[in-house]
Order: sequence, then C-alpha cells, then structure tokens
Amino acid sequence: MTEPVFLLDPDHDDVPVNSDEIHAGWILTLPPHIRRHAVQAMRLGKGDALTLSDGRGLRLRATMVDPESGTAEVVEFGRTPQPTIRLCLIQALAKNGHDEQAIDMATQIGVDRVIPWQADRSIAKWKDGRTDRKWRQVLEAATEQSRRCWVPELADCVSSKQIVAICRRACVYGDLVIVLHQDATRSWQDIEGAIAQLSDRCLDDGRPRTINVVVGPEGGISDAEIESFLDAGAVCCVLGENILRASAAGPVALSLLSRAVGRYA
Repeated sequence: MTEPVFLLDPDHDDVPVNSDEIHAGWILTLPPHIRRHAVQAMRLGKGDALTLSDGRGLRLRATMVDPESGTAEVVEFGRTPQPTIRLCLIQALAKNGHDEQAIDMATQIGVDRVIPWQADRSIAKWKDGRTDRKWRQVLEAATEQSRRCWVPELADCVSSKQIVAICRRACVYGDLVIVLHQDATRSWQDIEGAIAQLSDRCLDDGRPRTINVVVGPEGGISDAEIESFLDAGAVCCVLGENILRASAAGPVALSLLSRAVGRYA
C-alpha cells in the first residue's frame, strides 16, 4: 500500500521543517493531530511507513517508532519541484456542494491552482472567512488522500471582469485560458493544437506557463460572459456530446490536460 501522507500545520513548529536538524535517522515527535489520525484512524503501528509534508514540496519519509508516544524516524527527505506547466481551475460557485466536489477531484488529478469565481448565474455566494476555509479544508484533505506534497494554491474569489483580466494576461505571458461551454462550436480536439504549442514553448525556454480551465455554474455561463472572455483571448470548447455537471466538467478537462502535457504515462 502507498504510504499515507500527512500535512504539517504551517502555523505550528512541532516539526521544524526548515531546520538543519532534518537528516536520515532523526527521531521526531508527530504533531498531536497527525498522531491521532495516523494511530487511531489509520491504525499505523511500529515500523509502518508514513510521509510528512509542508504542502509546499517538502517530503519527509519516515517509519513509526513508537505509536503510543507518536515518535517516528526519518528515512529520507527531499523536495518535489512544481511542474513547468501549471494547471489552474477557475471554478464557478455552485450550489449543493458541486463546486467543492469539483475542487476535491481536481486536487486528486493534480491541479496546481484553484480560483473561485462568482459567475453571473452563480446561486451560491462566496463568504470570506467561511467559504474559503471550507475550500481550503477540501484541498488539504484531497492532497493527503492523493499522496501529494503540494497543496493547490487557493486564490481569492474573482468576478467575471477579473476573469477577462486573466485572459488578457494569459495572452501576454503565453498562457492559455480554456472555457468549457455546452454551446461551443469547437471540440476538445480542435484546441489540442494550442495545448501542444504551449507544451513545446515550455520545452524550448523552460519558462513556467499556466493552462486555465474555466467552468461555469449550474445555469451555465452567460452569453455576455462568453463574449467578453473570447474577446480577451480565451478559447471556448465543448468536451463532448454529453453535458457534464459543474462538479465533473473541470476534473474531466484536467484529466485530458494532464495526459496532454505528459503528467500521465
């Protein structure tokens, strides 16, 4: 079984992740919340393997020494770099938790950044201090579940006008914005050439680039929003004949993108 990953709380110094103390053979005491999860929920025992991460690339591989006291021995450590081609999901707020389902699955697939979007037809409303906390919890839980060591960045909630600005910046910096829309005349196959060109440019110059996927709410993206996004340089396509829910469209597109940019074999 793949060893479980536990995220360290950046606000506590139970494990000094930036300290020179880290080395193979170092005995550390697990933070209380990790010890409870590892021992009580996952039933890890002496000698079982686990990984600790700060959510920003650090990966500490360890084995449990004493479950009762919560001590573990570091076996090896290192940092996982971020990919050159970053994947970003711009997810419209949706009711009944469909937006949270989308970012959960997107994290498991490998999204690098999530931008909440208060679309014209979004019924759900963004509440600072409440919605962002829920979304961050979803991202962190999905990161641990999928054994990742990078938690996707959660950006501030944006308006449709701010997405227009994102589209314009993408044109300047060589990024790509893909808008998923059920009435689009172009298919996913039609935009694969643009994805391939972006990948080739990354290979040539090594400069990081971002592919953004825009997903609307249950009522869809309005005609005015679509027009403004396209005028600002975005490309619009439909994934297939079947129309997907707001919770599924983004993850499906991200899966196709992951394969296209070489993340999946």
